[in-house]
Amino acid sequence: MRIVTHAEMKDLEKLAQTRFHFPEKLIIENVALLGARAIVEKLGPEISLGELIFLIGKGFNGGTGLAIARHLASMGHETRAFLLFEERDCSTEVKEQLRIARAYGVRTTQIDEVTALEGYFQQNSAPKIIVDAIFGTGVRLPLSHFLYDVINLVNQEKAYTISLDIPTGVEGDSGQIQGNAIKADLTLAVGLPKLGYYQSEGARLVGEVCVIPSGLPREVIETNGDKFLIDQDLKNDLPERRNKFGDKRLFGHTLVIGGSHGLTGALVMSSSAALKVGAGLVTACTWEPQYQEFISRLIPEVMTGFIPNDQAKWGKLLRDLDRYDSIVIGPGLGRSLRSRTLVLEILNNFSGPVVLDADAINVLNLKDDAEVFRVRSAPTLLTPHFGEFARFTGISLEEVTNEPYRYLRGTIEMINCSVILKGPCTYLGFPNGKTFFNFSPNDGMATGGVGDVLAGILGGFIAQEANLKKRDSLYNIYENLNRTILLGVLIHTWSGRSAADKVGVRPMTATSLIEALPEAFKALDELLKE
Repeated sequence: MRIVTHAEMKDLEKLAQTRFHFPEKLIIENVALLGARAIVEKLGPEISLGELIFLIGKGFNGGTGLAIARHLASMGHETRAFLLFEERDCSTEVKEQLRIARAYGVRTTQIDEVTALEGYFQQNSAPKIIVDAIFGTGVRLPLSHFLYDVINLVNQEKAYTISLDIPTGVEGDSGQIQGNAIKADLTLAVGLPKLGYYQSEGARLVGEVCVIPSGLPREVIETNGDKFLIDQDLKNDLPERRNKFGDKRLFGHTLVIGGSHGLTGALVMSSSAALKVGAGLVTACTWEPQYQEFISRLIPEVMTGFIPNDQAKWGKLLRDLDRYDSIVIGPGLGRSLRSRTLVLEILNNFSGPVVLDADAINVLNLKDDAEVFRVRSAPTLLTPHFGEFARFTGISLEEVTNEPYRYLRGTIEMINCSVILKGPCTYLGFPNGKTFFNFSPNDGMATGGVGDVLAGILGGFIAQEANLKKRDSLYNIYENLNRTILLGVLIHTWSGRSAADKVGVRPMTATSLIEALPEAFKALDELLKE
């Protein structure tokens, strides 16, 4: 599903109006009817426990909120709308919707002091359901003191809060706030999800997202998109099924390199994950002094090797690299100068796809090493979390946290590589200009080793992707790689969900994800059957 900025959404609506003669009034009416139905479905019997309280702004969101209140009133539910601006200052659409809503029995009150709303809340002991229809994605921050007081009051109430299009106070594109913003339990996205849902404070404040079709033609919605939400409409983005008649050579050979002193477990988990997602063969290499410790912890199906301490003896390792179909380097590798040298040697000498994770990213930096990535003729994938990305790029962690999409795209343009920026919302950026957002917060995955498992999953999937080995155009090779990366991130996410359901988020470990891979693949098989 496509994700849009505020400007992109305005352009789509304008295109619908000019080319398809689809007016704003119809958008409001479509969203109002479907939004009202979504609220009824979401709340169930609880919708009848008290009045639905609408907070109405002076623009598009306010008009749509009034229309939703009217539809709910028509369905027999009690609705009350608090207009937070003088009626004379409101848009024509709000004034018209006010007249209709009042005729349908929606109780409306104009207020200009928070004490009026506070008094209503104190007198009303029933469970509160609040619909935030104050401002949408085009809000200009900061807000007035009065509106911040309203926001603070709403957030203090033990209420179920629904925001229309975006929580008031959240900037539509950056997801940033100034002062405070509504904390929603549910956000009704008008037409398409907005970029601000998945950045900065927006990701914390939007709650569950329910997309409400606005009636725009599909041709309009699908025009020139470059940002997409994964875990929705995925079938066309997934690789083909595995070949039932294939052998281990067809399913590829993954080399995983890492495991310095005290960190061999990272290499164990990464190489095990590569094998468990279907790679035909997996070889894991660690530093020579850690070899005995490493093999004592490893599953027997993974082949092993070691990297000599003496760099002069690396020749055979480097000459044999093209035996492998993919290389993962970094899990537990260490941050020494020797590690940096090894990573650069792999990038310069291997003609296949490389996944750089953890310390393989930590020992490099954008300023000194961008050219290494640009001159590679084979695909490179980096999988940093926010801290690793900040160190690699030289951008402060605060800036990366506030504007991850902007800095991700800028970095990809400089190195021409795919980058997975990992967090509660994970961003998958590709050199073709497209970015996929994986918004699936799971605190059970906030534990050591989860990133090592993802790196192994990606390396294992890439190795077995037969289309990457064909003599094909670079465009087709990268399109196949992108689909494979999407699949790897999805399987990692689904295994995390399954592990959380099975053992709980507190006891979860990275190994729990590997053990949950069978359930993730069952979910994939069901999706491919549809």
